[in-house]
Amino acid sequence: MATPNRPPRALVSLKLPRPVPALIALAKSMVQAMTGNAAFPNPDPTLATVIQAITDLETAETAAKARTHGAVAIRNDKRAALVTLLEQLKAYIQKMADANPDNAAAVIQSAGVNVRKVAVHAKRVFGARPGTVSGTVKLVTESVARRASYEWQYSTAEWRKLRTRLPWRFGPLSSSPRGSWSP
Repeated sequence: MATPNRPPRALVSLKLPRPVPALIALAKSMVQAMTGNAAFPNPDPTLATVIQAITDLETAETAAKARTHGAVAIRNDKRAALVTLLEQLKAYIQKMADANPDNAAAVIQSAGVNVRKVAVHAKRVFGARPGTVSGTVKLVTESVARRASYEWQYSTAEWRKLRTRLPWRFGPLSSSPRGSWSP
């Protein structure tokens, strides 16, 4: 009996912005979304700790904008502390989402963060494998139809990189003037 394919695991996407005001806004929105949310009964770290870190960063940012001596280093330390707390909160949100896999995406979004998009990879259409005899190659591709024919070509010419003003191109070695080869 075949096992049905399960949907991929929903993952928390925490894209932290570089500017401090934007980071503060994101942290406040996360705290607001998680406050009183039944999906997050005991946040780790506590929301009070995160709120205190936000307040500390706001104070340090104000001092840095006022060009107080040494305030930039203090602000950077406070920013790093808040980022650490937000990463820990992200791990807690992921833990709660994993505990409820049927509603994981909704749990993640209820915390004020996004669900990471699932990458879709297409199968390889064409492949080459070493042949059974030294110096040979076995070319593999999917069949288009039951009665399809394929045409394969190869060359024994040597190849080298041609430097052009455009990105690198590859071409055969020849005595032709430089740049006359076209793909």
